[in-house]
Amino acid sequence: MQRAIDIFYKFLEVLLILLLAGMAVMVFLNVVLRYGFNSGINASDELSRYFFVWLTFIGAVVTFREHSHLGVETLVMMFGRKGRIICMILSNLIVLLCCSIFFWGAWMQSGINFSMKAPVTGLPMLFVYGIGMFTGAGIAIIAIERLVRLVTGRVTEEEIAAFAGENLTIEQLAERT
Repeated sequence: MQRAIDIFYKFLEVLLILLLAGMAVMVFLNVVLRYGFNSGINASDELSRYFFVWLTFIGAVVTFREHSHLGVETLVMMFGRKGRIICMILSNLIVLLCCSIFFWGAWMQSGINFSMKAPVTGLPMLFVYGIGMFTGAGIAIIAIERLVRLVTGRVTEEEIAAFAGENLTIEQLAERT
C-alpha cells in the first residue's frame, strides 16, 4: 500500500513539473509572438493562469505530506515528546476542519462552475475550481491518517522531529528566515 501511495505522490510531483513547464512555455511563446510577430495565442493566457492555480493547489497537497508548510517550530521545539504529539494532534484537527470547509465550499460551487464556461477556451470552470475538491480531500486524507497514527501510537520519532523542525539542516533553516 505504501508503495502505491509513493507512486501517486511521485506522479503528482511529475505533474507539478509538467504544469510549471507548460506554463513557462506558453507565456514565453506568447511573449515572443506578441513582440516579434504582433500576434499571440489567446488560449495560452487563460491556460497558463489555470495551470498556475493547479500548480498551487496540487503543490499544497504534496507540501503537506512532506511537512513543509509553515509551522511554529520554535514553540514546538520547547516541548517534550508528549507536548509535541499534543501539538501534532491539535494542528491536524485544525487542518482537518479547514480542509472540510474548503472541500464543502468547492463542492457547493461545483454545480455553478460546471455550467459556466471559460471565456476563451470554453472549458467548464469546474475544470479550474474543481481542483479545490482535490486539495481539500487530499490534505484531509493525510491529516486523518496522521491522526489515526498519533492516537494509536504508531507515529515515528522521525515524524515528530520533522514536525518540530529538527530534521532540517542549517542551510534549510537559513532559507526560512
